[in-house]
Amino acid sequence: MWVADDGGRQAAGFTGHTGDCVVRAIAIATETPYIEVYRALHETALADAWLRQRLERRYGARARAHASPRFGVHRRIYDRYLTGRDWRWTPTMKIGHGCTVHLRSDELPGGRLIVRVSRHMCAVIDCVIHDTHDPSRNGTRCVYGYWQPPTALR
Repeated sequence: MWVADDGGRQAAGFTGHTGDCVVRAIAIATETPYIEVYRALHETALADAWLRQRLERRYGARARAHASPRFGVHRRIYDRYLTGRDWRWTPTMKIGHGCTVHLRSDELPGGRLIVRVSRHMCAVIDCVIHDTHDPSRNGTRCVYGYWQPPTALR
């Protein structure tokens, strides 16, 4: 099941198509305003010396602009953000083991999740996908893993 949800993106004044699925998924799952998540991830990316150096090599003078969550968020940045809020990562795939969990309600736990699939992240709340589109591929999309809040772990 899928519910159309932009995570507050439009209300925050953002328009157009971007690669901001990480911001949307975190905003929806954590119930944090979109702009607050956006700014925190952007500041974390700008402060990360390794990522900044990598972007400068690739984009030169435009590196600061490419640290923006509009261009996607590097895993080390959202990992830092979520672990800092005590969310825990649960991997569901291992190299050479194939796909064992799919993006569908009967294979994911209940509660609030931030689910990572190929080239995308989405929020899943009580087994319902919350995103701007349905990324499930009719229940066949492989889940690499998911983040759970600290309250779900007790």
